[in-house]
Amino acid sequence: MSWQCRDCNRVFQTWRARNQHLDARGHDPLNFNCHCCNDFWASDEDRRRHEEEDHNYCADCDRWFQSYNNIKMHLNSRIHRGQDITCPYCKIGFATATGLAHHLEGGGCSRAPFLNRDEVYKVVRSKDPLGLISKKLIGWTGSLVYKATDRAWNGGAYECYFCHREFYRLNSLDQHLNSPAHQQALYHCPNRNGCGKEFKSLAAIMNHLESESCSYTRFEAVQRTVGDLMSGTRFLSFG
Repeated sequence: MSWQCRDCNRVFQTWRARNQHLDARGHDPLNFNCHCCNDFWASDEDRRRHEEEDHNYCADCDRWFQSYNNIKMHLNSRIHRGQDITCPYCKIGFATATGLAHHLEGGGCSRAPFLNRDEVYKVVRSKDPLGLISKKLIGWTGSLVYKATDRAWNGGAYECYFCHREFYRLNSLDQHLNSPAHQQALYHCPNRNGCGKEFKSLAAIMNHLESESCSYTRFEAVQRTVGDLMSGTRFLSFG
């Protein structure tokens, strides 16, 4: 950390050296005061980090949050990040890697309607030969396809055979059955020893990694990686 003189812009490596200069020249310090307490910092970046980590406060929005996790989600939202993650096919912008993964896995890309959860997994698997996040599924041929019938009616709603969740329309039950909810997990957290969670979609594991909950990688690294996954030629890494 370095400290600066407001009047002559000289930079000092220690707070003490800067104060000796101020006393000798009669100059004023360039300090950045915390909006939440009496602490002051040598740079705007240091002040912002202190406010975010110690007070859960966003200075740009003048807004407090209940937890550090909540403010991290806010700072990583499109309010602050914009939409810099671009779909490699239709060029629509997204704020996060999770948003792009949802777009592709859900068949929402007009330029790549052939993509779905299974096809995205095949792409990821080809870029991840060592199985960093993709599971090596021997004999896997694709997601199972289910078709609900009137026999699912239990007298009050259409009931899922697997989880017993109820739906008022048959096509809603169909959508549920063919969602990732009852499909095989395709991905696992790369933090094998510290986490080991499994995920049924690319969007789910991207969201897990973006949250930094298992401390495997940083949010920014996930954003860089998703671009290489879908359009680049490099193998998967979070370096």
